[in-house]
Amino acid sequence: MTALEIRKFNSENEELLNLLCSNEWPFHVKVQLEPETIKNEIEKGYYSEGRETFWIIENEQKLGVLIIDDIEDTIPLFDLRLTEEARGKGIGQKSLSWLKDYLYGEKGKIRIEGFTRADNLAMRKCFTKAGFVKEGYLRNAWENDDGTISDTVLYASIFEDWKDNKTTPIKLDEVPY
Repeated sequence: MTALEIRKFNSENEELLNLLCSNEWPFHVKVQLEPETIKNEIEKGYYSEGRETFWIIENEQKLGVLIIDDIEDTIPLFDLRLTEEARGKGIGQKSLSWLKDYLYGEKGKIRIEGFTRADNLAMRKCFTKAGFVKEGYLRNAWENDDGTISDTVLYASIFEDWKDNKTTPIKLDEVPY
């Protein structure tokens, strides 16, 4: 098995469209993405303006995308999507570790935040294994396309922890109110 490669998206629009529309995304707002929607997003610059998009590749096969939002901010957010066949193989954790190295080491960011639905246990494990800290539990904060509402969990990483290779616990209950 070859090493995981993260490569910048370079207008491979048809491949992006195929990857996003040929997989289901059960823990995202929309489970099934429509080709017309993705085409419109591509035309409007969604994957490049104010964002950086990267392919997640193994053995020259594109297994997912990592979209960094708010790339100009000191505290970016991101969206990680792995194909159905790539899930459960440690690729998410490796992608998050790469993300930290990239955003702290090359981009000088101070913090990275990620949100996931509370029932997405696989992603929650990825966050934890990649050194992100669970910082918040948000009730009824994720509106799904089918009209249901889910709880959301916030995970974050900070530059100091990355630099010192440690995990700083949060002080959520330090004050009782």
